[in-house]
Amino acid sequence: MPATRKGVTLKDVAAAANVSRATAARALNSYGYVGDETATRVVEAADRLGYRANRVAQALRSGQLPIVGFVPGDIQNPFFARIAHDLEVEFRKQGHGLLISSSEENVEQEKAVLESLRSLSIRGFILAPTSATDNRHIVKLAREGAPLVLIDRVAKDVRCDSVVVDNEGGAREAVDYLIANGHRRIALLRDESRIFTAQERFAGYQGALQSHGIALDETLVTVSRSTVEHAIEATIRLFSRRDRPTALFTVDSLMTQGALLGLRSMGLTIPHDVALVGFDDFNLATFTDPQITVVAQPIAEIGPLAASFLLERLAGQKIPPRNVRFPTRLVVRGSVAPLNKA
Repeated sequence: MPATRKGVTLKDVAAAANVSRATAARALNSYGYVGDETATRVVEAADRLGYRANRVAQALRSGQLPIVGFVPGDIQNPFFARIAHDLEVEFRKQGHGLLISSSEENVEQEKAVLESLRSLSIRGFILAPTSATDNRHIVKLAREGAPLVLIDRVAKDVRCDSVVVDNEGGAREAVDYLIANGHRRIALLRDESRIFTAQERFAGYQGALQSHGIALDETLVTVSRSTVEHAIEATIRLFSRRDRPTALFTVDSLMTQGALLGLRSMGLTIPHDVALVGFDDFNLATFTDPQITVVAQPIAEIGPLAASFLLERLAGQKIPPRNVRFPTRLVVRGSVAPLNKA
């Protein structure tokens, strides 16, 4: 049992206390029987030598490492960064650490990350699946009984607890609001279709158009990676056309920031030239002029609930999977103007 200070080992402690290594281990780890006088002698020897047991190694051997894993799509996304913070706070309260490893929205990397975490005997997992359908590795994980909570996204045929929001309803409300302000040429900046949230938010966009008798114009739908840089490029492509859109709906906060910069680089102003609504609130949304209208998620509730679900599973709770879907809220600010006044 190696030490983490001055190279002192359990063998050194046992020799100093004139006991066997097994007796020293029992005395220092509080298991089995050790006489009071012997235990005191071992503890004093350990203190004198500066011995510190490697608790991680002990936990790994026993399969009880008090660490859970969080696998977000992209930790650079402000949504996942906030979730990670809230998870860490909740798990720390219960004596658990949090190990974060992003899939970077890559299925193969997600598989590798989960396998790596399992090899460390991580006790449970909170995961934002990269793909809604390419998920046999997640199905297998759940079927093997690993404590698992899906967050932000769900995946086909995976039976476990999940915490998501009403992505489709939130997107529909955003586009309905743009239509109510006279906009009919509404562009959509979305991420890859294999991602669950992308599918649902696109469905909400389509549903709003259809309910108002507006045909879907696929040339107004642009797919971009969820980064500011890629969203800038996608926005410039969308608005370089002669018959440019009058409004834009973006599906996450990084794309919203990219859209703002892209429109600014083209000399287009919000809301006079272009109306803008983004999914996900973010700090800069209230520092811009005008402030940005957004679909807000109850982010302060998502992480703590997911943590409580996983902690209950780790404690051995045996109940059917719980699937929570929070409502969203349209926060109206100044980035949308009626078309006939724009």
